[in-house]
Amino acid sequence: MSVVTGSRRMSRPFAVYLPWTDRTGRISSAKLITFLTLLAPALLLLYDSQAGTLGPRPWEEAIGRVGWWSVVFLLASLAVTPLRRALRWNGLFAVRRMIGVSVFLTVMLHLLLYTGQQSWDLPKVAGEIILRFYLTIGFVALLALAALAATSTDGMIRRLGGKRWQLLHKLVYPIGLLALVHFFLQSKNDVTEPILFSGLFTWLMLYRLWCWRLGDPAVVGLVLLAVGAALLTGIGESIGISLKHNVPLPVMLQSQFDFGIGIRPAWWVLGAGLAITFAAVIRRARAGTINRSARQYNPGNGGRPAR
Repeated sequence: MSVVTGSRRMSRPFAVYLPWTDRTGRISSAKLITFLTLLAPALLLLYDSQAGTLGPRPWEEAIGRVGWWSVVFLLASLAVTPLRRALRWNGLFAVRRMIGVSVFLTVMLHLLLYTGQQSWDLPKVAGEIILRFYLTIGFVALLALAALAATSTDGMIRRLGGKRWQLLHKLVYPIGLLALVHFFLQSKNDVTEPILFSGLFTWLMLYRLWCWRLGDPAVVGLVLLAVGAALLTGIGESIGISLKHNVPLPVMLQSQFDFGIGIRPAWWVLGAGLAITFAAVIRRARAGTINRSARQYNPGNGGRPAR
């Protein structure tokens, strides 16, 4: 005997609301793998904190580690749409919301750990946020992420309407910029990782710009995007270090090709872009083969080859 509640939501099975199930309540392998991947850094941090392996400054280590994962998750959320379109992989769409919400939760944990480092002195934390620029922009990014997380449900999409919802969620692009600036200011001397993440962010933005102006890029377009993002990364790094340390720009540009001192971020960005291109070639070729095979058969002829 069922209870009539007048609400369609109340009649839906509880399993539907679990993060690793689809809209029918069945376990989704993509969602389950994504959920466990997103949860793994928190579990590892919890284990290290209990084992006492966070080093001599555990609060700083935890804050830095969670902040790093915040940027990684943010880039991952921005990568869902480009990868879905470039790889013709529509299954990625199902995990976009989960990754986006995880960004907000991770940044909240980042702030919570910072508050703990300050002995839970909330007035002091508020004062630090106001006075320190890198904390201010980080907090602004958190507020914007809160707005995106609060409107990520199907109900809020219907209330806001598709166009207004999409316009609001374009805030993720300036949020990405704020996160990278915050990361740069926190990194102090070694800015290799912020430069690498900035290069990947550049590729993600160039891809969206290409789609907006020219439509989905073909394989040649993906190669051009990889090369363009890598060039911007290398040039940007060279100019930044040249200005900061008063090193001649030609010397810094030449150092991009000196692998004796390590592989510069520009090459990693190029490698990531070309890897996506290679994966796109394989998936598109496979899809083309399947489509050609399907056209060789007549669906109304019992699956026998068409004459």
